[in-house]
Amino acid sequence: MNFFNKIAGCLILLGISAQINAQTKPIELASPNGELKVSISLSDKIYYSVTGGSQELLTKNHLGLILNDGTLGASPKLVSAKKTKGEEIIKPYVSLKFSTVKSNYNDLLLTFKGNYAVEFRAFDDGIAYRFITNKKGDIEVLNEDFSINFPTGYLLHLQQNDSFKTSYEEAYQHIESTDWKANDKMADLPALIDTKKDYKILISESDLSDYPGMFLKGTGSGAEATFPKAPLEFGFDGDRSQKILKSADYIAKTKGTRNFPWRYFVITKDDRQLMANTMTLKLASKSVIADPSWIKPGQASWEWWNDATPYGPDVNFVSGYNLDTYKYYIDFASKYGIKYIVMDEGWANSTTDPYTPNPKVDVKELIRYGKTKNVDIILWLTWLTVHNNMDLFKTFQEWGIKGVKIDFMDRSDQWMVNYYEDVVKEAAKHQIFVDFHGAFKPSGLEYKYPNLISYEGVRGLEQMNGCSPDNSIYLPFMRNAVGPMDFTPGAMINMQPDVNQATRPNASANGTRVNQLAMYVVFESGVQMLCDNPTLYYRNADCTEFISSVPTTWDETKPLAATVGELAVTAKRKGGKWFIGGITNGKEKTRTVELNFDFLEKGKTYTMTYFEDGINAGKQAMDYRKKTMQVKAGDRLNIKMVRNGGWAAVLN
Repeated sequence: MNFFNKIAGCLILLGISAQINAQTKPIELASPNGELKVSISLSDKIYYSVTGGSQELLTKNHLGLILNDGTLGASPKLVSAKKTKGEEIIKPYVSLKFSTVKSNYNDLLLTFKGNYAVEFRAFDDGIAYRFITNKKGDIEVLNEDFSINFPTGYLLHLQQNDSFKTSYEEAYQHIESTDWKANDKMADLPALIDTKKDYKILISESDLSDYPGMFLKGTGSGAEATFPKAPLEFGFDGDRSQKILKSADYIAKTKGTRNFPWRYFVITKDDRQLMANTMTLKLASKSVIADPSWIKPGQASWEWWNDATPYGPDVNFVSGYNLDTYKYYIDFASKYGIKYIVMDEGWANSTTDPYTPNPKVDVKELIRYGKTKNVDIILWLTWLTVHNNMDLFKTFQEWGIKGVKIDFMDRSDQWMVNYYEDVVKEAAKHQIFVDFHGAFKPSGLEYKYPNLISYEGVRGLEQMNGCSPDNSIYLPFMRNAVGPMDFTPGAMINMQPDVNQATRPNASANGTRVNQLAMYVVFESGVQMLCDNPTLYYRNADCTEFISSVPTTWDETKPLAATVGELAVTAKRKGGKWFIGGITNGKEKTRTVELNFDFLEKGKTYTMTYFEDGINAGKQAMDYRKKTMQVKAGDRLNIKMVRNGGWAAVLN
């Protein structure tokens, strides 16, 4: 070998060495305020660690996308690394927390050999990443590697599932991370991690499209993803479900050039920040509805929970699922300015035929009557009936129906995720909004199609005695933190859990009366139910006047006090009016919280009308007091809540 060949060989080796060194040296991305950092290392896999301040929160996590012809992220070859800054003002049409959201972030786009990239974003309140592919034709995704590791034992708050077929209504479990093993039950998203030091981490996803929803399973030292396989063949399973007879060996067959869902971590030292989370919005696709002005969020009177049984001297008809009863509900809604009534199962002659109403109901007459009272109608349907009759939206628009409540999907495989999008797209063509029940959590579709106004996927009040304040107190920090939630509050028969025996038609709720009132401020949904009997609302007019005055969309949210699993108090503004709601669990006989009114407009005195737990509410949960006082910016007030209690106010 001559001298020049030796020099050339050394240069090649030096170049390879430099390339390897460049790829093994961590690439760091920090949040705009510098508090959160993600450090990415490239070797046999794409690894990343997340720190908050000086604490390592997640260590040597790794990610990958396993295709039928190879794994994206295995022995990655970096082509380029590009950092940018993003500043965006987002104005969601259905504004659950804020009418204007500022999205500031630092972005890192890592492009790799093999026609793919991984994009990281660092916000002041969290970290997110996604895969981006640029491949010809379709690709089959066999699995996705989402693996996170904890540097020490953490406390996990999880909604665990026996299988991928689930209504997402299980009670939360609270598990030490070292005890969550691979063979234990998996969990759906969102999941909340308590590091037991300063930080909490909320995990979820956004911009979910043409891809299955992600579940987590434990490893003993962290968690990793698991996904339902894509179904291929279906069999009969009644009027509201299908049996999956055959599944593919892949989780998704999808376009080769696309953006994959964002995986995000909201990271905070302040539990209040979880209640104000807008990460799903910040990572979602933009609305494709050019003029959404026909979408009208609002409250709805709902008959199922109280079994359609108004009674009393003003009810001179046989109550039930019939024309007279529904007109009574319309009259009630009209009196209190409620936009909608829901006609649940039973409005149609059968659950499989959406075109033939129950002759006792006369839907067209109710639509006509409702319009004279400024009340519109939402119709309940099984998802399978909608799937088999996608032209029903055209028919419903001709009838004058404004919304549909679609139930029992109970899956989040790729086929079902696509079904959700097909439905809201078709509904939007005919100016009909959608409330999904038996549904997975919000994952961004509600911003792409804002006529998707709410989802269930929560252990809500329909669970009767199975809905406890000890479980519901987690909702502002988990399920409702990622998007709208149809919890169906509003019970006027209230019991402490140790004496409650809830059953229809006299359904009752665990917790105090004021706990129920406060839910209208604390919980967020584009369509918010009044679940109870109009008879009881009439008898409790002061409570009904408060409930029906609470908006379903907001200009500003200001969480005031929060401890995950114990306490949630928030103030919300619509125009010049503020509302405050607070709920608590059953662990303390009495809980005292100091409110600071520094969020109010300076120089203005407000009249505050508020509801507080009565002196005997710890035993007789229906006991409450209504009071009025004057407050201004900077004032402070100690409020008290009994076990499973609440506090609610409106400030003008």
